[in-house]
Amino acid sequence: MPAFFYGMSESEPLAVLMTAASAEEAGRIAEMLVQKKLAACVQLLPEMKTVYVWKGEVLREKEILIIAKTTGSNFEALEREVRALHSYETPEIIALPIVRGSQPYLEWLVRSCAS
Repeated sequence: MPAFFYGMSESEPLAVLMTAASAEEAGRIAEMLVQKKLAACVQLLPEMKTVYVWKGEVLREKEILIIAKTTGSNFEALEREVRALHSYETPEIIALPIVRGSQPYLEWLVRSCAS
């Protein structure tokens, strides 16, 4: 299923939030995204607690937060590659537009994600 875009241009910088079950899995995802130029950079935040409902049950898990900086044109490929590598049946992959930022940084981000 293609990603849903709401008012987003293909070249728009995005911050994509994801979670992983372990630091090792998060590291594999981060390395893959940067190596394939699907993200300019990926940050891995230390273990956090997540509370959510899954199949009617409230669960509490430890997870790693992943923040990838990319562009709208890379989102579908990023989602496809993460889903193929991820251990979760339905991984969290949420793109937020970067509405403002340092111009040199945003230019670097877009250049770094270019094929």
